[in-house]
Amino acid sequence: MKRSVLTRYRVMAYVTAVMLLILCLCMVFKYGFDKGEGLTLVVSQIHGVLYIVYLIFAFDLGSKAKWPVGKLLWVLISGTIPTAAFFVERKVVREVEPLVADASPVTAKA
Repeated sequence: MKRSVLTRYRVMAYVTAVMLLILCLCMVFKYGFDKGEGLTLVVSQIHGVLYIVYLIFAFDLGSKAKWPVGKLLWVLISGTIPTAAFFVERKVVREVEPLVADASPVTAKA
């Protein structure tokens, strides 16, 4: 497996997780303090688009790593649970890193 597959997943996991935390903060202001309705709409739409990209990259990684369906679903859903993507991303990297290392070409030293 190429390292770029893992890197794409990692970037989108962090971006999606941060945007979800920002969205949660916007929701607190919208419903708790009656402020920022327009900002909440914009942030929710941005998070939605980024989550779709996250789903694509996570599915790509899962199919190349040959994950079982249950694990793949957990990784896909982690983008909807605040802070879960941070923890799931770390676990995924620990598990997938050996697959990336095994696939990297060995260069002969002269």
